[in-house]
Amino acid sequence: MDAHDTALITAAFSLIAERGWHGLSLADAARKAGLSHATARAALPDRCALLTRFGRLADQAALEGALTEGPVRDRIFDVVMRRIDFLQSHRPGVLALLRDLPSDPASALVVTVGLRRSMRWLLDGCGIETSGLRGHLRVHGMGLIWLATVRAWREDGSEDLSTTMAALDRALSRAGQAENTLADLLGRQNSKPDDESTGDVPMTEAELPPDTEM
Repeated sequence: MDAHDTALITAAFSLIAERGWHGLSLADAARKAGLSHATARAALPDRCALLTRFGRLADQAALEGALTEGPVRDRIFDVVMRRIDFLQSHRPGVLALLRDLPSDPASALVVTVGLRRSMRWLLDGCGIETSGLRGHLRVHGMGLIWLATVRAWREDGSEDLSTTMAALDRALSRAGQAENTLADLLGRQNSKPDDESTGDVPMTEAELPPDTEM
């Protein structure tokens, strides 16, 4: 992302903090960033593009320097908190956006679709396999971890984000238990004869929950 994009996004989220998502004007953001309308139009043609670009920038911040060795729990904790730190740098605007998204279904859909893609990137970035059924469920589980962490972050007024980290730690514990249960179940299923029913995996392949978080 070049300097113009960064300046425009920073200005846009400053305006979102003041006016809310529905009050955002990209033309005003361009003026606030000191950019021409032509430059702003080329960088971010509409508000959905702003959301997509913001999500990608959050992913970039999370993935730069992400751990690829060591305990899986530590790697996920690190990459999630890196992404949270990026949101924290735009906290007032992000909080205002999240308050308004439920009343803007089109924008909420952009965030939800982008978030699922982001969760796959985060897992891949810290060296965790995301292919196949098990990988699909891991992406879903990563989404649940993220949602639980962001819910805590929205209410966390501490400077060190201790409440957010505690929530992330609890979410990782639950995810670890689910992963172990799934591994045990799949192991038992794979040991059954081919003509024997294997039953249903007790997890769905649904998209992320209806809660919309960046």
